[in-house]
Amino acid sequence: MSVLALRAQIREDLAVHDGDWTRPGFRAIAAYRIGVWRMGVGPKWLRAPLTLFYNWAFRHCRNVYGIELPYTCTIGRRVRIEHQGGIVVHGATVIGDDCIIRQNCTLGIRRLDQLHDAPILEDGVNVGAGAVILGRVTIGTGAAIGANAVVLTDVPAGALATGVPATVRLRG
Repeated sequence: MSVLALRAQIREDLAVHDGDWTRPGFRAIAAYRIGVWRMGVGPKWLRAPLTLFYNWAFRHCRNVYGIELPYTCTIGRRVRIEHQGGIVVHGATVIGDDCIIRQNCTLGIRRLDQLHDAPILEDGVNVGAGAVILGRVTIGTGAAIGANAVVLTDVPAGALATGVPATVRLRG
C-alpha cells in the first residue's frame, strides 16, 4: 500500500469518527492502519523507525485509551470505535466494513490451543457495549449484538443476538 493510499484510508476513518482526530477510537484505528502499512515498507532498516512509532502508538492506545487493536487483525473500511475503554480485539479477528464497536467489548479466542479461531464480523455489524464474542464464529452482515451479550455461535445476517449465552432472533 502506498503512502497516498494510507493517507486516504486514514482520512476516511477520520470522517467516520465525525472529523474529530482527538477521539480515541480514531487514534486506535489510525495506529492500526500505520502498523499494517509499515509491514510493506522495503528494507528492515527503513521499517525500524516506523515500527518504533507503531509500537509507541499501539501501547498508548492500549494503556491510555483501553483499546487493544493489533496490526495482525484484519479491519475493513469505515469501522467506528464508538467509545473508549476495555476494547480487546484478538490478532486473528476479522472485522468487515462499516462495523461499530462500543466500549468494554472483547473479540477473542475461546481456548489457548486455538490461537487462530477468532471471530469474523461481516459488513455492517453493530456490537453493543460490553459484548463478548469468542471463538471462530461468524457474525453475519447487518447483525446486531446486544449489550453484554456473550456470543459463542454464529449469528446469521440481519439477526439480533442478546443474553448470556446469547440467543439469536431474526429481525424482520
